[in-house]
Amino acid sequence: MIQALILSFQSLTDRRVALLLVKVITLTLAAFVLIGIGLWFGLDAFFDWLQLADDGTWSALLSAALSLLAAVLLFRVVAVAMTWIFADDIIDAVEDRHYPHHADTGKRPGLATGVKMAIRSVIRVIAYNLLALPVYVVLLFTGIGTAIAFLLVNALLLGRDLEDMLIARHGQDHGSIRKLPRLLLGLLGTAGMLVPVLNLFVPVLATAMAVHMVHSGVAKL
Repeated sequence: MIQALILSFQSLTDRRVALLLVKVITLTLAAFVLIGIGLWFGLDAFFDWLQLADDGTWSALLSAALSLLAAVLLFRVVAVAMTWIFADDIIDAVEDRHYPHHADTGKRPGLATGVKMAIRSVIRVIAYNLLALPVYVVLLFTGIGTAIAFLLVNALLLGRDLEDMLIARHGQDHGSIRKLPRLLLGLLGTAGMLVPVLNLFVPVLATAMAVHMVHSGVAKL
């Protein structure tokens, strides 16, 4: 698994992967900018509806604060959704460079399938976190319990997402990941997404790492 992690970082030296990384980061940041703008206009309209005097300062400040909160809570959802759109290209680049045989035998699912799976991924992560919300609240008194529960829930979901990307291309027999390696992959990715700046790179790195794990046999151990 460590070897897969090292190879995933080496993948960033591939021009194709680097360009895809730029696209994913750009679209992810653009999504949050649009969220911020939407919140600004929404809050401004809300203040007008309440007939509260506001020259735009309060709506701007509140939208900025809410955008930061959204970035923390929704970053994983948005980043993985954006990665899904380019998943085929990321996997193509990694397989062409390191696993040409698998690149020849794999079946590219296409953009439409990627978008559908991205939508399912977003719905799944929102639904499961909402279901886990009472557990998060109950564990607040422990100090660290909520963070651990959040990591575990989202690690399971992220591992599932990454596995689905490979199964969509290589089928259940050749693309699946055993439970423990999948959980560890998900934990590494989820924890990385909580680190500022690094979180921008994690979705592409995690996708590349999943490819290396599957084709090197780590995922089957």
